[in-house]
Amino acid sequence: MSNPVPDPSFSPRGAVDLSALNRPQSPPPGEPGGAPTAGGYVVDLTDANFQQVVQDSTKHLVVVLLWKPTDQANADLATSLGTIADEYAGRFLLGRLDVDAYPQIAAAFQPEGVPTVVAVLQGQPVPLFAGGASDEQVRGVLEQLLAAAEQNGVTGRAPAQGGGAPAADEPAEEPEEPLPPLHQEAYDAIERDDLDAAAAAYDKALKQDPKDAQAVAGLAQVALMQRTRGADLQQVRQAAADAPADVDAQLAVADMDMLGGKVEDALARLLDLLPGADDDAKEKLRGRLVDYFEVVGVADPRVGKARRRLAMYLY
Repeated sequence: MSNPVPDPSFSPRGAVDLSALNRPQSPPPGEPGGAPTAGGYVVDLTDANFQQVVQDSTKHLVVVLLWKPTDQANADLATSLGTIADEYAGRFLLGRLDVDAYPQIAAAFQPEGVPTVVAVLQGQPVPLFAGGASDEQVRGVLEQLLAAAEQNGVTGRAPAQGGGAPAADEPAEEPEEPLPPLHQEAYDAIERDDLDAAAAAYDKALKQDPKDAQAVAGLAQVALMQRTRGADLQQVRQAAADAPADVDAQLAVADMDMLGGKVEDALARLLDLLPGADDDAKEKLRGRLVDYFEVVGVADPRVGKARRRLAMYLY
């Protein structure tokens, strides 16, 4: 199935970055001294194409650069990443997101500053690194990422922007198999932002086949989107900081972390609460952790590690 797109409805304050003040400035992309314009295997992300790019991450790997195009450090990294993207010839697509132009989309990734680089794999964000990195370091991260993508069945190549036939040494992508009808109904509902209808479609799929693992995962993902809809990241974090023993407050901030791709933080936050929790709180935490396992994928090594800790605390 295609995983849902992170809900970009957080406060734009999540994308504010003061670290670029007083840093050297760069000309806009395409001008001498600035980063190159998009093209090849580089695309500039906008409100119009963001969801499609995330949806395509079920077929090929997507790497997102959150940047300020006229900051020199950002422009340098964008130039380097663009060169590497062209070298990899479609093994991943580089999406550049201007955090000033599209703050709501940027806030969904919860960047602490720019430049920040995040992968999107099967619709889910995977934080990579913040700040600058050498070409050698970037290639090392990419090789690990591509190996993880292959393990998750994401082996396609991104098309060159502007179309055109694949190069002779690039295999043509096989047509994507259609989703089962109820899964397609759920995906269409997510696309039109009708999460209740999406949940109903997945519920119906599970009634037809209780072993439908994709429907279980889809329902958990939709529930996460419903719980975080309209939430203000800063307010949720402040509430959790003010009440460290409040299970509901910690569940809320863990949801925000999970939605933003901070999987380890979300899992660790809830697992750390288990030893001192009463029976009711333990059941709440256990249920939410099980939901997270479905969202992340039961084959993910982070899930295996968290399962072992959960079993240790409960039994």
